[in-house]
Amino acid sequence: MLAEFDLFGVFISPIAIYSVAAIPVTLLIRFLLWRTGAIEWFWHVALFEVALYVCVLCLMVLYV
Repeated sequence: MLAEFDLFGVFISPIAIYSVAAIPVTLLIRFLLWRTGAIEWFWHVALFEVALYVCVLCLMVLYV
């Protein structure tokens, strides 16, 4: 787990860094799902993408 991040004298919470870092990972997974056509399995694509982001964020907090 990260400690507080110092950005020019301003301390930033680790969850802010994790949330920014989870965006490219989510976009990569989303791109792979679109290319393979697996995204069509889901009933509500936007809801799935939000849930995917939350899952990636939770996994990053737990394991990074």
